Amino acid sequence: MTKKINLEIKGKTVEEAIKAALKELKLPRSKLKIEVLCDEEKGLFGMPGSKPAKIRVTTKDSKNAKENT
Repeated sequence: MTKKINLEIKGKTVEEAIKAALKELKLPRSKLKIEVLCDEEKGLFGMPGSKPAKIRVTTKDSKNAKENT
């Protein structure tokens, strides 16, 4: 039985945060449940990164992974 992992990650964008989570956990996106906690906010003149995006990733158990494919 695999231990369930629950991790919060920040990034300049949601996609950047997801990429960081995938790299850190060394798992494919299909094995993770991704929840957006906070979208990034643009800075002055639309510049990115004023407020970073924040996501929570949780590993799916094998039963749920089979149901979602």
